[in-house]
Amino acid sequence: MTGGIVVFDPLLAWPVIAALGALAAVLLAVAFWGRLSGGWLRALAAAAVLGALANPSWQTEDRAPLSDIVLVVVDDSASQRIGARPDQTETALQGLLARIARMPATEAQVVRVPDATGDGGTLAMARLAEALAEIPRARLAGVFLISDGQVHDAAQAPALPAPLHVLLTGQPQDWDRRLVVRTAPAFAIMGEPVTVVLRIEDQGAVPAAVAGFADLTVRIDAEDPQTFTVPVGQDLELPVNLPHGGINVLQLSLAAQGGELTALNNAAVLRINGVRDRLRVLLVSGEPHAGERVWRNLLKSDAAVDLVHFTILRPPEKQDGVPVTELSLIAFPTRELFVDKIEEFDLIIFDRYRRRGILPMSYLENVRDYVRRGGAVLIAAGPEFGTADSLWRSPLAEILPVQPSSRVLEQGYRPALTELGAKHPVTQGLYAQAPEGGWGRWFRQLEMQATGGQVVMEGIDALPLLVLDRVGEGRVGMLASDHIWLWGRGYEGGGPQLELLRRLAHWTMKEPELEEETLGADAQGLTLSVTRRTLGGDPGPVTITAPDGRETALALAEARPGLWQGRWDAPGIGLYRLAQGDRQAVVALGPASPREFEQTIASEAPMAEVLRATGGGAVRLSDGLPELRRVAEGRVAAGRGWLGITPREASLTQDIRIRPLLDPWVFLLLAAGLALAAWLREGRLPARRTG
Repeated sequence: MTGGIVVFDPLLAWPVIAALGALAAVLLAVAFWGRLSGGWLRALAAAAVLGALANPSWQTEDRAPLSDIVLVVVDDSASQRIGARPDQTETALQGLLARIARMPATEAQVVRVPDATGDGGTLAMARLAEALAEIPRARLAGVFLISDGQVHDAAQAPALPAPLHVLLTGQPQDWDRRLVVRTAPAFAIMGEPVTVVLRIEDQGAVPAAVAGFADLTVRIDAEDPQTFTVPVGQDLELPVNLPHGGINVLQLSLAAQGGELTALNNAAVLRINGVRDRLRVLLVSGEPHAGERVWRNLLKSDAAVDLVHFTILRPPEKQDGVPVTELSLIAFPTRELFVDKIEEFDLIIFDRYRRRGILPMSYLENVRDYVRRGGAVLIAAGPEFGTADSLWRSPLAEILPVQPSSRVLEQGYRPALTELGAKHPVTQGLYAQAPEGGWGRWFRQLEMQATGGQVVMEGIDALPLLVLDRVGEGRVGMLASDHIWLWGRGYEGGGPQLELLRRLAHWTMKEPELEEETLGADAQGLTLSVTRRTLGGDPGPVTITAPDGRETALALAEARPGLWQGRWDAPGIGLYRLAQGDRQAVVALGPASPREFEQTIASEAPMAEVLRATGGGAVRLSDGLPELRRVAEGRVAAGRGWLGITPREASLTQDIRIRPLLDPWVFLLLAAGLALAAWLREGRLPARRTG
């Protein structure tokens, strides 16, 4: 029970009582001015009446003392899962809870701080503010933060009525090395060096044996790695040449050193999109025909393509008597194109071309060798391919995947995908672009047999219509009809002419998204989407290797023919490696330089201002768990080997009792008695006689 207090519950409104009091004061002032002898008694009578109207009461409370609350904030972020820190944290937590439990009228509440979404880092102060909103501030006696001290929202610390202390994990001899990617382009032009700026930083107690230099390993995609010895603490400019178009995965890693705190920040993966400055295509049309503009329109519609197009209008054997000086035709620069500058072209297309003595056999040998060295040739054949002057009867026959007969089949048919074509990226999904009723018909096809490569489309009597092949480092495509232009004209609904020719041209130019056998992965947060493209059957599970070396087998499901996919939730950020047979891929989850691993050495520096403002202190757990003491509010709350909490002495009101200070009849009797005494005092009774 606490001491009582006087409370008022007026019978009239306070303004009315105040008005009556003012009136009484005026009347009493007149009485005193008139020197009435009973004025002071009248004043007491008025006060008794006003007191009765104010209705004073005596209030007493029964209070029960409440325990003090100590918040224990546990940092469970990624940097706290390094090495022995998880065990160190749990040991400290149990010891601290035991010490708090031994203190009278004191209880502990544990608050966990998980990883922030995205790359937010350790948001311990935000989590502390949430916890404070759930408890009475009057009961908060102290806050203990078990952490490495690397808090990224220390500036947003809430105002605390009690001291905050930091219990630092880690060891004094800890040191760490990390790889920092300062600048890296998202796009780069193939054939031109691109510069990536790196920096290697050492933190903590770095051993003298490893200080100063580090071994940096660089690998692009699955190529053989290169290792360089580079200085530490300096910006490094790394020139990189991208080997192919599309996404190039640049892997950078530092050799792990003995005693290093963590190797999770020793690697980085950069995805740089390689783009060609200009795609140079040479299109040679052997003669004018209805489908000639199909190729020209396709290639001219692509702003990234430099097209060189020649149509042979006047072959050497043509003798019509017109003098050459009167012709406005351009001479075919055969030597310049097929000898001097052949390597500058990414693709050579022969559209209904026949040998007419324009290109000597030696030039066609150059084309054959150009393909084997990594070039590409695409042949759109017409009736000429089955004649004696066919390209097949030239050195190009060594790289062509077909053997033609002399038959030209002319009848209506609908092109169809083969079982392999339903899986091949060049033709996969083309049926989805068919008009109602299916693709329109073609009316001409060359009879030929496939001697190699991959038959992805077939026509009359299941004869090969589109055959793709790899030769040496290059690629060859063979289309056994010149009627694809019918699709472009919309005949019988048409078909996916532009899409097919675009894919065909880009496949020959080795665009990565059109590769037949690929293994890749995309990340959304910590969810990994794995994609395996193959022309075979079930490729089997993919082995995923986590940054800590643990392996997981991920089974894939067939999403559509030739495409297998799977999803996997990773346990944390870092560099993950995928392998399946001879296919390998890497993917980085999280940012290239996560905030959690920018500073991994335990330090109270980020929390220094908060500690100073609350009077708290920082203690290394490696020196042992400190003792707890009670200190008065405003006193120093930290010392050598001890930390303090401030008792709050909060209580809970259990019962309130109110009784009148005086009964109403007492006020009435008192007022009447005083009024009567004033009347008698003023001589209203006869005066006593004196003898």
